[in-house]
Amino acid sequence: QVQLVESGGGLVLPGESLRLSCAASGSIFSINAMGWYRQAPGNQRELVATITSGGDTNYLDSVKGRFTISRDNAKNTVYLQMNSLKPEDTAVYYCSADLRSRSYKTYSRYWGQGTQVTVSS
Repeated sequence: QVQLVESGGGLVLPGESLRLSCAASGSIFSINAMGWYRQAPGNQRELVATITSGGDTNYLDSVKGRFTISRDNAKNTVYLQMNSLKPEDTAVYYCSADLRSRSYKTYSRYWGQGTQVTVSS
């Protein structure tokens, strides 16, 4: 069994910051890329940021310069530091991990349960 548990969402004012965390646990053999996605009401889920096991990153254009993704491979944890938050960042944020469990020989994408981020005055 593998699970991803997110934390760190909440309600903030425009311009403030939040830090999301996502820890993968269970029978994990190895993890490749990890990432964050978000879905606002009425919208499709969109990629926010990804990070490879080697530390290469990729960002949605609208968050470049404001959000930073990082990971701690020893803890199987990925983070998303979100600064200068805007109302349009409001969404449910989901973490993902492309990982291989000890039960299987192939990699699959696992998802967290989602955490609400609301930016409003």
